[in-house]
Amino acid sequence: MPDKNEIERRKQISRDLKLKARQEFENSLPTSRENFKALFDYLDEQLTDNPCDDTLKLSVFFLQSLKLDNIEEITKWLGENGGYCDCEVLVNVEEKFDDNAIL
Repeated sequence: MPDKNEIERRKQISRDLKLKARQEFENSLPTSRENFKALFDYLDEQLTDNPCDDTLKLSVFFLQSLKLDNIEEITKWLGENGGYCDCEVLVNVEEKFDDNAIL
């Protein structure tokens, strides 16, 4: 059984790895967290009344309304993170923005 020093060392390694993963995620974002959170809120509102059509139509519309010039990069990133359509953006991508998701 590991002693207290070894247990603490392992805990520190785990914390360091989680911090590194969080930093890598933040660095991978093609737009601000605020833009993503606004997108999630918009999709949540829109998909309450309208079923998902298995496209990113609503996401693209919202991103265009922000006048972003890297929409293709953002939609590619969404797909790489499980958001292949608007409802998957909410189910798969939004959870990655939970501060505890990477902890």
